Amino acid sequence: MNANAGTATISLSERAVARVAEMLSQENQGDLMLRISVSGGGCSGFQYGFSFDDAVNADDRVFQHGPVKAVVDEMSLELLGGAVVDYVEDLVGSSFQIKNPNAASSCGCGSSFSI
Repeated sequence: MNANAGTATISLSERAVARVAEMLSQENQGDLMLRISVSGGGCSGFQYGFSFDDAVNADDRVFQHGPVKAVVDEMSLELLGGAVVDYVEDLVGSSFQIKNPNAASSCGCGSSFSI
């Protein structure tokens, strides 16, 4: 686990920022943020979660990326510190993917990982 969770950050690629901004504009709620989380489960032990949220909890850290705010709880940030969220479009479809330097391995679909 990342012992420096207090100074850990999460970045969003330009493609991810553009896609989230587009999705948020369709929601017509200017106060929504992208919540990035980690929970137990998935084929590798932990799985990533993405949702929109309008609340910042006491244990959340907020990261501003252009017009987009990403919010991550401290526990998830311990597992995600230094990660980059990207938006990828290919022949199979499109999805948000996380390049996580803390992951020892990840599943083929990229939605879960182990440390």
